Amino acid sequence: MKVLVIGSGGREHAIVTSVAKSKRVSKIYAAPGNAGIAGLAECVDISVMDFPRLVAFAKEKAIDLTIVGPDDPLVAGCVDAFEQEGLQVFGPRRNAAIIEGSKTFSKDLMKKYGIPTAAYENFDNAEAALAYLETADFPIVLKADGLALGKGVLICQNLEEARAGVKEIMLDKHFGDAGNKLVIEEFMTGREVSVLAFCDGTTIKTMTSAQDHKRAKDGDQGLNTGGMGTFSPSPFYTQEIDAFCQEEIYKKTIAAMKAEGRDFIGVLFTGLMITDKGTKVLEFNARFGDPEAQVVLPRMKNDMIDVIEACIEGRLDEIELEFENNAAVCVVLASDGYPVSYEKGYPIRGLEMFEDKEGYYVFHAGTKETDGQIVTNGGRVLGVTATGEDLVSARANAYEATGWITFENKYMRHDIGKAIDEQP
Repeated sequence: MKVLVIGSGGREHAIVTSVAKSKRVSKIYAAPGNAGIAGLAECVDISVMDFPRLVAFAKEKAIDLTIVGPDDPLVAGCVDAFEQEGLQVFGPRRNAAIIEGSKTFSKDLMKKYGIPTAAYENFDNAEAALAYLETADFPIVLKADGLALGKGVLICQNLEEARAGVKEIMLDKHFGDAGNKLVIEEFMTGREVSVLAFCDGTTIKTMTSAQDHKRAKDGDQGLNTGGMGTFSPSPFYTQEIDAFCQEEIYKKTIAAMKAEGRDFIGVLFTGLMITDKGTKVLEFNARFGDPEAQVVLPRMKNDMIDVIEACIEGRLDEIELEFENNAAVCVVLASDGYPVSYEKGYPIRGLEMFEDKEGYYVFHAGTKETDGQIVTNGGRVLGVTATGEDLVSARANAYEATGWITFENKYMRHDIGKAIDEQP
């Protein structure tokens, strides 16, 4: 069969890598793809938001299955556009992707259906938000309602910072229209864990857990980014916590979406906070996490196509998800200055070191090919992933592999997975 993957980041490279393992797949296209994806798929220069051209391309090439990677096209209705033309596509429809597209929607959904989350209030004007902050406890969290590339969350230590945050989000529109509405919620402390799950609208089946590192600098300092690295599984996500989450979070959420007439078919990403008062939902995303996909998918034993078709056809209950009894760590190699400002266009050397090395992956996030040379083309450039028999060995392997890659302006955190040393 012929498969089209929409997207151009490390997540999509991980998806393409998994799809390429399927014996059922004869040809892969990626729109627009990147220099790494081009090694496995034919890249076509179509924007992820150009639905008419994407649909026309899928028809022209007789694509059997399209997989939508990023959040923006999902929230804007890419899946709906494909389905209207009778094309098989994987991802939530627009009315279900709102669980990521609007934080006010997802928080209200959780409140209505008794899904544990942080206490919160929603605001659609800055004056009311500022008045509320006068009596709030600190620290406190401000979240832009809409999509903000994973960066629309501000943790404010005091009233002065919170006032500045409201101005940044709602008045200065630092995150554009994503800041038209604002969620102010209580600050939770604990271990943050990500769990991805396949969904067919009725059944939800979770993948292995992962733990992300959002801050730009070592020691969780610096600005929020799209993710500087991750590891899987999380030693803090115990069987007891999983049993609670299955009943009180995952199953309740998929049932709540169905009850609202928003059947969720695709990948549901649940960001969890394991607190001393129990496990609560931080956020929902409507797709594979990035860089979580880079450590979860290499550990999956199942044929990706089999699982996706079961989701689309409403028979996910027939599938038993299986993962290797190992661990994986991903370290992101970024351009120095990310996420604020950085230079691009530097040649990348050492990529050939990953060829034919089992258990080692280099997922391209921000790269392109220029005059036969692969160069940097983004803030997050590469995700270097390695597996190992346990988290300690996977971490050692990943950091060893980061040394194989060189480019000017290369930057990375040196403590990805350091929490492994503190595991229970």
